[in-house]
Amino acid sequence: QVQLVESGGGLVQAGGSLRLSCAASGSFFNINAMKWYRQAPGKQRELVATITNGDTTNYADSVKGRFTISRDNAKNTVYLQMNSLKPEDTAVYYCNAFIWTTMRMAENYWGQGTQVTVSS
Repeated sequence: QVQLVESGGGLVQAGGSLRLSCAASGSFFNINAMKWYRQAPGKQRELVATITNGDTTNYADSVKGRFTISRDNAKNTVYLQMNSLKPEDTAVYYCNAFIWTTMRMAENYWGQGTQVTVSS
């Protein structure tokens, strides 16, 4: 069974940095796009960053220039380096990946979420 396991969340002061990791485990054929979403209390889940399997990246306007998404295909892992953190970045961060479990079957998978809290 495919799982996405996140790590790296925590409490940090405004202006600080955190690095989130999300590793895919289990049996699968290939991973396409990998994404990071976040959901703050009382708000809808929003897309933060995307990286394709060709390493093309896209970011929400609110994090451009501060966050960097990257992936290590050998480790089946996606990272989110978050710099210059602001209190408004406080949220639960979720990893998402579109994974081919066989050559003909693919599904969207989610991690369990990791809390990021930025204090002012």
